[in-house]
Amino acid sequence: PGPRTMPKTVKAKKPAASAPYKNSKKPQNPLFVRAPKNFGIGNNVLPQRDLTRFVKWPKYVRLQRQRRVLLQRLKVPPTVNQFNNTLDKNTATELFKFLNKYRPETATEKRDRLRQEAEKRAAGAAATSGKKPLFVKSGINHVTQLIENKKASLVVIAHDVDPIELVVWLPALCRKCDVPYCIVKGKARLGKLVHQKTATAVALVDVRPEDKGAFGKLVDSIRSNFLDRYEELRKRWGGGIMGIKARHVTDKKAKAVAAEERKRMG
Repeated sequence: PGPRTMPKTVKAKKPAASAPYKNSKKPQNPLFVRAPKNFGIGNNVLPQRDLTRFVKWPKYVRLQRQRRVLLQRLKVPPTVNQFNNTLDKNTATELFKFLNKYRPETATEKRDRLRQEAEKRAAGAAATSGKKPLFVKSGINHVTQLIENKKASLVVIAHDVDPIELVVWLPALCRKCDVPYCIVKGKARLGKLVHQKTATAVALVDVRPEDKGAFGKLVDSIRSNFLDRYEELRKRWGGGIMGIKARHVTDKKAKAVAAEERKRMG
C-alpha cells in the first residue's frame, strides 16, 4: 500500500468584485454652494462657546455666590428673612418716582442758593424765611433720630445692606414708634437718590401740599404690606431650600416608599 495522503479541500470561490461606485451626484444649485469650514490650525476660527463654567472667577465673586447659596440652604431666622420680602415692582417704581421729586440738592446747588440769599440780604432785600427746602433725609444715625422723635413720615430701607446688623433692628423700631416703613431693592438705588454710591436707609419728613394726596395713597399701600403684617413677618423663617440634585434624590426616595406601600397594601 502507498503512503497515506490528506483529502483534497475544495477552495471556495471568491465572490466577484462589485462594480465600481458610480458617482451619482445631483447637480448643485450655483446659488447655494456648500462651503464646509475647516477648523484645523491656521484655518477657520472656532465659534464662540459659553465658557462660564470653566472660568476661574475672582474670590469676591465666588464668596458672594457661596453666601447666596448658603442663605438658601440654611434656616434663616425671621429677623433676617424679612429683608427678602421687598416692595412689589409697581409700587417701588411709584415710590422712587415720588422720591425723585425730593432729591437733596448737591453741594454746588446749595452753595449757589446760599450765595443768592446772601446777595439779596446785602442789597437790603427782606430776608427769606429760614425754613430749609423739603428733601429726602439720609444717613442711618439721622434717620434713627427722626424715627425716635416721630418726625419721619416714611422710612425706606435697602434689602442688601452688608453687614445686615446695620439695619436689622430698624423695622422693629419703626413698628414701636408707629412709623410706616418699607424694604426695597437695593442700596445702590437709594444711594443714587441722595447723590451717594449706596445708602442704607432714607426718610421723608414732610411733603409739599400738592403732593399730599399721592403721598397718602402710597403710605397706605406700604403700611398694609409691612407695618400691618409685622407680626406675621416676625414669625416667618426662611431658607431650607435644597439644590436640584438633593431634591431629585428626595423625590426618588419618596416615590420608592410610595411604591412599596402600594405593593404592601395591594
